[in-house]
Amino acid sequence: MNRLLNNNKLKEFYMQMYNFNSGPSILPEYVLRKAAEAITDFKKTGLSILEIGHRTTAFIDTLQEARQLAKELMQLGPDYEVLYLQGGATTQFMQVPMNLLGASDTAAYCDNGIWGTKAIKEAEIWGNVNVVSSTKDKNYSYIEKVFAIPDAVNYLHITTNNTVEGTQWHTIPGTGQTPLVADMSSDIFSRPLDFSRFSLMYAGAQKNAGAAGTTLVIVNKNILGRINRNIPPIMDYRKHIEADSLLNTAPVFAVYVSYLTLKWIKEEGGLEEMWKRTKQRAELMYAALDSLDIFTPIAAKEDRSLMNVTFTIENKNWEDEFLELCKEHGMIGVKGYRTVGGLRVSLYNAMPVSSVVKFTELMSMFNDRKKKAN
Repeated sequence: MNRLLNNNKLKEFYMQMYNFNSGPSILPEYVLRKAAEAITDFKKTGLSILEIGHRTTAFIDTLQEARQLAKELMQLGPDYEVLYLQGGATTQFMQVPMNLLGASDTAAYCDNGIWGTKAIKEAEIWGNVNVVSSTKDKNYSYIEKVFAIPDAVNYLHITTNNTVEGTQWHTIPGTGQTPLVADMSSDIFSRPLDFSRFSLMYAGAQKNAGAAGTTLVIVNKNILGRINRNIPPIMDYRKHIEADSLLNTAPVFAVYVSYLTLKWIKEEGGLEEMWKRTKQRAELMYAALDSLDIFTPIAAKEDRSLMNVTFTIENKNWEDEFLELCKEHGMIGVKGYRTVGGLRVSLYNAMPVSSVVKFTELMSMFNDRKKKAN
């Protein structure tokens, strides 16, 4: 019996939908097709990717290729290791300070949104935290870019893109000799950066790097082993490095989807091409928001996220009506984060520019309808 969905039917279904979810989010059609094929037969083994052993040669080769692709895309040298772990970025809020922050040490954190706030609370369990920058005063609608980093802090932690609030670091802050740690969950692989400026980066894969179920951690080995703490082996980055990211059973399918996603990025032209598309999508969205009367962007203009566009509608009562219209046109994931409200459109790497055009046309139609009626 053929367990594989007809690829044409699969493509036809997805082509009818416009997936603006913030995560888990849209994947390239190439990745969906290859992943679907692997569910029935992974690398001609006669086994499904869902059944394959995580220590088989077929999977280990894929895992190592995925790790190498990440380093290649980021242009990182031998001091860096790429790990595929579990628990999402939320677990990294704890695992980072567990590995880098001694009980009597201090780490500097920037509080620019919900995820930065959560990271701070977790770090406070393991050591001292100095919040060097906070934009809570304006509901995290901007990035405070000028601040002082105290001497003798173990690291500075930032969230490069704030998925909920719709803000982004467009220029990475200088830290001198202080190691820089970044939660890149929602903008990793969307733009070229000097990634060697970061000592540790982490990201849940389910936005730009694959499917939900695995977390990328990219770490400079030289910052590890500096604190005096007994770390459980499963939480110790050094143990994962020694085991080549196979300390325990890997999330096999999620790693494979991440491998396919990174391969797609490379074949499409790498981070330079992703950056070109990122800017094009965002420019379309913000041009519409700035020109249509009833819609208002939330984030400060100079700090607007190119990944997650947050906005409101002039009349709160129109919000549900607009969301229903989006649903009728197959546009999903437009409702804002549950604790914040408003509207949000996520524009990750796999989002076709044509989908953004369709969405802005729907916005324009709704705007004209409401202006005529009022």
